[in-house]
Amino acid sequence: MTTVAAYAAPAAKAPLERTTIERREVREHDVLIDIKFAGICHSDIHQVREGWGEAIFPMVPGHEIAGIVSEVGPGVTKFAVGDRVGVGCMVDSCRECENCRAGLEQYCTGGNVMTYNGVGKDGEPTYGGYSEKVVVDENFVLGIPEGIALDEAAPLLCAGITTYSPLRRWNAGPGKKVAVVGMGGLGHMAVKLAHALGAEVTVLSQSLRKKDDGLKLGADHYYATSDPATFEELAGTFDLIVSTVSAPLDLGAYLGLLKTEGALANVGAPEEPVSLNLFALLGGGKTLAGSMIGGIRETQEMLDFCAEHGIGAEIELIAASEVNEAYERVLASDVRYRFVIDTATI
Repeated sequence: MTTVAAYAAPAAKAPLERTTIERREVREHDVLIDIKFAGICHSDIHQVREGWGEAIFPMVPGHEIAGIVSEVGPGVTKFAVGDRVGVGCMVDSCRECENCRAGLEQYCTGGNVMTYNGVGKDGEPTYGGYSEKVVVDENFVLGIPEGIALDEAAPLLCAGITTYSPLRRWNAGPGKKVAVVGMGGLGHMAVKLAHALGAEVTVLSQSLRKKDDGLKLGADHYYATSDPATFEELAGTFDLIVSTVSAPLDLGAYLGLLKTEGALANVGAPEEPVSLNLFALLGGGKTLAGSMIGGIRETQEMLDFCAEHGIGAEIELIAASEVNEAYERVLASDVRYRFVIDTATI
């Protein structure tokens, strides 16, 4: 075991504090990564505060990890010391179920192992990226192409793949009208990716406060959802709506913005249930869908796509000691658009 410094929440809703954790020794197929940068995802806050149910403490959050390989196990074939790599939301899965075999490890029926707040196959709790190092099986490590700076690459491991996956699944591209609900950590990536895929992109945000940013990042149109006229003007407009917000929406109102047989894909995860009159779906053959991150193969495809198109996250780099303040700012929507921890400060 190797002892490394980390930032952890000692209990639910408690502030994060500097501590040390144990990382396992490098096994046959393991990669030891010196973490350089770790993104702060809204889901980190949900889990530290037990918004999604009971959690494991102490908790070291962080599933947007970018770093450099410093050691590999004797059986490793995919990576070498010095490689630029990333780790997303998963560090293992059963690898045998139908979904795993199809490259959909995020839907592993045997239960995948989450990067933190999970339990590994060895029965030990997993600790995430707010730390100096991590040991991960090579099959759950991603290569970060040279075309992306490591700090801007970190958020791609969750925010990037979470929005890329539904855009690809519903064929966002030339001739398609795509709306992105919310202009935050996920939303700004959805705008960049949908634009790069060739779609006509509209942002639906509570206010016009971030309109200039949205247009600069690739949106063609920008509307305020606080204005009731928006829902009248845009009725029946979109092939695909990707909702990135983690607050309950009036789903019926948003379904009304879809064309016949359009889809509303949810990637934000509100803590409370939402209600829906099913006639909003029936009267146009519409689809209400969910999408959770992406498989390992698709995540690598997304990273390669981002490198090819010069796409990274818009980030605000912070010291580890600022993490609790950053959480409050995320909750206040006061970040443009992703906090990233410089792990050299841990």
